[in-house]
Amino acid sequence: QVQLVESGGGLVQAGGSLRLSCVASGSIFSIATMRWYRQAPGKQRELVATATSGGTTNYADSVKERFTISRDNAKTTVYLQMNSLKPEDTAVYYCNLAYPVTQRNYWGQGTQVTVSS
Repeated sequence: QVQLVESGGGLVQAGGSLRLSCVASGSIFSIATMRWYRQAPGKQRELVATATSGGTTNYADSVKERFTISRDNAKTTVYLQMNSLKPEDTAVYYCNLAYPVTQRNYWGQGTQVTVSS
């Protein structure tokens, strides 16, 4: 029932910015924890950023001070603002929704971010 649809990926030069969006449907969005992951070719999927229902945010060390996760509960949307992009940020980015207690979670389809040098 839950569906996550991502958008905003693309090709950008190093130092540029992108904003990813993920719209959730069929979910009780306001109580869910939202996360962004990324996976580069040949690498494991890694957690990039987390936004809890209570407003707490966390970031991977590699993106701190450059990326910002935010959420708009009225729009059931989570965003990832990415600034000062580096080639090593190139990956497929996925949003994830997790419910409390059960930790049942759902994945978006992914959106490609490519940063050229």
